[in-house]
Amino acid sequence: MAVNGTVNGTNGAHAHVSRPLRAGIYAPIPTFFLPETEDLDLESFEAHVVRLAKADVWPLLAGSMGEGLHLSHSERQTLIRSARRALDAEGLQDVPIVAGTGTGSTRETVELCNEAAAAGADYTIVITSGYFAGVLASNKPALKAFFTEVADKSPIPVIIYNYPGASGGIDLDSDVITELAVECPNICGVKLTCGNVGKLTRIAAAVSAPDFYSLHPRKNPDAPFLVLGGYADFIYSSTFVNGHGAITGLANVAPYTLAKLYDISVAAVKDTSLQPEAQRLQAIAARGDFTIAKASISGTKYLLEKLYGYGGVPRKPLPPVDPAYAESLWAHPDVQDLVQLERELSGKITH
Repeated sequence: MAVNGTVNGTNGAHAHVSRPLRAGIYAPIPTFFLPETEDLDLESFEAHVVRLAKADVWPLLAGSMGEGLHLSHSERQTLIRSARRALDAEGLQDVPIVAGTGTGSTRETVELCNEAAAAGADYTIVITSGYFAGVLASNKPALKAFFTEVADKSPIPVIIYNYPGASGGIDLDSDVITELAVECPNICGVKLTCGNVGKLTRIAAAVSAPDFYSLHPRKNPDAPFLVLGGYADFIYSSTFVNGHGAITGLANVAPYTLAKLYDISVAAVKDTSLQPEAQRLQAIAARGDFTIAKASISGTKYLLEKLYGYGGVPRKPLPPVDPAYAESLWAHPDVQDLVQLERELSGKITH
């Protein structure tokens, strides 16, 4: 079926490809820049999107890790078109693209949703505007009105992005998110970068109820409501409470590891003999996530440079990672354990 009749690809043709939003691992793709000009480095970007998709990790573009706030409208569209072109060229036409469209006002957010759809995005993810957090944080009706209007006007389904650290401390609670899931048929999930496992459990319980979809059908049947963590350190536990995976920056560094962790965690819910191995993988991922997350965007890009030969630095005013810190990050036992596991799972080394 067509995904809301949106335009996909770069030639302006209407693509009739069903790209369902599925449970699993998504990576917020970094935006790579040429060192002298800070122009988009599309060659590295396309290579990275394809690399992760082949590991069964799906792309989220222009999010926090992708420095969406540092991108113009036209650059966001260029990234979407570039990713779609690269995926299609590799026979990965069924891999969906999630695009970040969060910004300051409701009006501009809706504008970005329309532009993302026209460029070929299948889904969008929207963060609460944090500039006026002093007004919005305690105003539940205003917060709900923002997501309701965006979802009503967006031509593609919308994922709620709950990240207090990037939205002036605004932290949507489980009641608000569950109410939006019930009331807005074009909202298809939530990313919980608040790291609140209790909140994830409560929302997952609500949307996993046997009658949820019969009572609250989705506008797009390809877009069920997914409850996704924002870190890699509770993927295993979240599967046992009907969570649906994660959108995590660590998937850029260790895509095979996180894809394997998710798959074996889901299987372990029914087959308890798999639980020790799932716990082992989770422990390695959790330690690596804790260490690498502290290095933020610049540290992740440094690790990509070490692993794949591309990465570079963030756009100014974000600074590059300190060289001494970068070396200690690479040498950290938690990082090296993760790199060793990733190489084993990707088939780059054998025993």
